[in-house]
Formats: sequence, C-alpha cells, structure tokens
Amino acid sequence: MLTPRFSEAFAFAADLHKHQRRKGTKTPYLSHLMAVSSLVLENGGDEDCAIAALLHDAIEDQGGDATRQTIHDRFGARVAAIVSGCTDADEVPKPPWRARKEAYIAHLHEASPDILLVSLSDKVHNARSILTDFRAIHDEIWDRFSPGKTGTLWYYRSLISAFHDAGAHPGLLAELDRVVSELENLTDE
Repeated sequence: MLTPRFSEAFAFAADLHKHQRRKGTKTPYLSHLMAVSSLVLENGGDEDCAIAALLHDAIEDQGGDATRQTIHDRFGARVAAIVSGCTDADEVPKPPWRARKEAYIAHLHEASPDILLVSLSDKVHNARSILTDFRAIHDEIWDRFSPGKTGTLWYYRSLISAFHDAGAHPGLLAELDRVVSELENLTDE
C-alpha cells in the first residue's frame, strides 16, 4: 500500500512541474508523471519506485544537483538513485542531443531493475503520447522534437534494444515495441 510519503512526493512533483506542459501541448506535465507512476505500480513496482516515477524528470528539468539532494533528503537514497538513473543530463546547458541519448542508452545496460522499470515506464508513456498525437496531427508531431522523425525513431528503437539486452520488464518492453512499431508503420505510409 502507498503511505503518506507517496502523497508528499505527489505534492512535491506537482509543485516542481506546475509551470510545465507536455511538449507542444497544453497538457499539464503532471499528467505524464502520474501516468509513469501508474505504469510502475501496475507492473510490480513498490512505493519507492512509484515515488521515483513521479520525480523521474525533476533533476533534469527542475534544478540539477540541488533537486537531487532535496529528493535524497526527503525520500531517501534509493529514490534518489532511481531518479538519478533516469536522468540523462543534469547540467545547463544540456549536452548535444545525440551524445546525451547515446550515453543514456549505454547506461541502461548496467542499470538496476528499479531504474529499468521507471525508465521503461517513462518511455512507454512517451511513445504512446507520440502515437496518439501523430494520429491527430500527423507529420507535424516531428516538429516538436529536435532530432525530427528519424532521430526520434532511432532513439526509441535503440531503447528497445537496450532494454531487451538489460532484461527489462518483458510486458512493458513488448508494449514499447508494439507502440514504436505502429508509429514506424504509420509514418512510412
């Protein structure tokens, strides 16, 4: 069962991301964090993993090392380690996109099962959102992403391979592969 720690983490995430929207939409960013946390819980994650899911973008998007330390102090070392493991950059400005993504993919091969679960849940929700938006606005979706269609699809296909090699959750991995394959097929039409 979830304890008041989860409620505290939810309020903290809501406050940290209160001014963010999903890329190219008016959807509050918190919706993504809730979805990722839900996927984690639905796929066997415990409270620490669900909290880390709520906070998985906090270091990257909301303050770097200072936020990492706050997460550690408020929610413990395990949550902070999971969030750190889901972070592809904690400096400003961020390194170039391709190098950052290649490093993140390489890191997945040695990531803990907790990091793999939260990261894979994040990627499943992101891919589902891209597919949903593609159905609505078609190729305009790729304007939201700096690497465009080719780079974005390369990234997701590379993630699938890395998650597979790392032994990540098979059900979630199958879902990511299904969604990315559908997106690839639709974009080729």
